Amino acid sequence: MIERFAEKMLYASRWLLAPIYLGLSFGLLILGVKFFQEIIHVIPLILSTKESDLVLIILSLIDLSLVGGLIVMVMLSGYENFVSSIDLDEDSDKLHWLGKMDAGSLKQKVAASIVAISSIHLLQKFMNAQSIDNDKLQWYVIIHLTFVVSAIGMAYVDKINKH
Repeated sequence: MIERFAEKMLYASRWLLAPIYLGLSFGLLILGVKFFQEIIHVIPLILSTKESDLVLIILSLIDLSLVGGLIVMVMLSGYENFVSSIDLDEDSDKLHWLGKMDAGSLKQKVAASIVAISSIHLLQKFMNAQSIDNDKLQWYVIIHLTFVVSAIGMAYVDKINKH
């Protein structure tokens, strides 16, 4: 009887994650505001901005969009994997991957997104390499390679676990 109660409570506690995923949607809203703030900030400067600076601005916008996609992926698939399935109408705009991403593939997608975000950040640093110390650039590369090796390692472990 106590065991059954404990199991029910543990299972019901998964709903404690729901406000966290809802909070991520607020984080997505904040990110969207920041994205459009950057666009509004750069519009008057387009004609006077050097090409390399414009590329850096666009890379930062791409970076923000990748983080936004990462938030959506974690929010929706995390909710569906750990809290409850998302029931949408048949005629709604349901994402094709929703319901098909397990915790392992979610980790791989998150790792790949982090590598992509890190790549953009590293590219931004290299475009400003003349103003950054070599030892700092070296650490940026080491950190990026750590993300890459971690992502490859997680993919390899997941592949082993599937067999």
